Amino acid sequence: MKEELNEQTVQQEAEKATELLQQTLHTETEPVVSAKALLNVGAHLGHKIARWNPKMRDYIFTVKSSLHILDLGKTVTNLQDAYHALRKIVLDNGKIIIVGTKPCAAQVVKEEANRCGSFYVNFRWLGGTLTNFKTISKRIKLLKTLENENEQGLIEKLPKKEANDKLKLLNRLKTNLDGIKEMRREPQAIIVVDPKWEHNAVAEARKLKIPVFALLDTNSDPSEVDYVIPCNDDSEASVRLVLGILCDAIAEAKGGNCMYAYKEASEVSETMADLMKNLKDNEKLDETKSIRSKIKDDHFAIMKKDKKRAIRNQYFKKKTLEQQRLEKLEQAAKEQQEEPEVAQVEEKAE
Repeated sequence: MKEELNEQTVQQEAEKATELLQQTLHTETEPVVSAKALLNVGAHLGHKIARWNPKMRDYIFTVKSSLHILDLGKTVTNLQDAYHALRKIVLDNGKIIIVGTKPCAAQVVKEEANRCGSFYVNFRWLGGTLTNFKTISKRIKLLKTLENENEQGLIEKLPKKEANDKLKLLNRLKTNLDGIKEMRREPQAIIVVDPKWEHNAVAEARKLKIPVFALLDTNSDPSEVDYVIPCNDDSEASVRLVLGILCDAIAEAKGGNCMYAYKEASEVSETMADLMKNLKDNEKLDETKSIRSKIKDDHFAIMKKDKKRAIRNQYFKKKTLEQQRLEKLEQAAKEQQEEPEVAQVEEKAE
């Protein structure tokens, strides 16, 4: 009887907790963010025209200073849908992993993942993190063993070389696996900053049919992800706001508070055209600086790409020349071997 009573009380408390949580959750009609807030962090700035992906045509508003300008109205709509879909997954006890290894996103990913209590990868995506999780879990087990040995001072007692090797291995494993060392199974959703950069993570998620929430710029392919959030993925401020809103969905589903979402509801009704017209002088100056910075980054990216292509072409040219030289040497050697045989045949004939 006591056990039955205990089970009933636990069930009643759980039901009360879910009711309270539902009362604190925002409704789906409430605006998550305004286009003005996204404009202030430069989320509308795309890449140079030369670097665009034609599949992003529907999300582009106009062209300015040879840069594509994203339509923040569509960003707001898509972000609203992604927010509620992500919150629903977490309410159903789903686990989320956040991936962002770009220099502008790595620190933000770590901070936001820790805030909302999610797994993260912010240094390097190891191949098979999702598709071959059994092998990754073995490395996680090794990481935990080494951490325990280090805490207990067992590594210090080892010979110097062996201790240094173990510490190096510990640091390497911690850098790569620290964000997923508590992960026991595959996540139910993945948030990606720049799916073009994190193409391996997206490919693994698609293979396992895990929904992909992605922050993508005008150079990415929206058909590869499930929830498209068009925004500037090269700006730390833009990534922090958009990723922060998605992490607010996770935090809200767990009973936490929102830091970025539901802050500027009064400015939601403004369209992208109105926002561009109503820019103040100081905002125009900030936008000009952001545009110049983006053009400069794109210029260096294109130069780097061209340099890589030139090095690759030079390597293949050198390889083909070397192959031709070897073929000529082989042919000359064959001719030298054939000459005495021909001479012998002629002598016999005489």
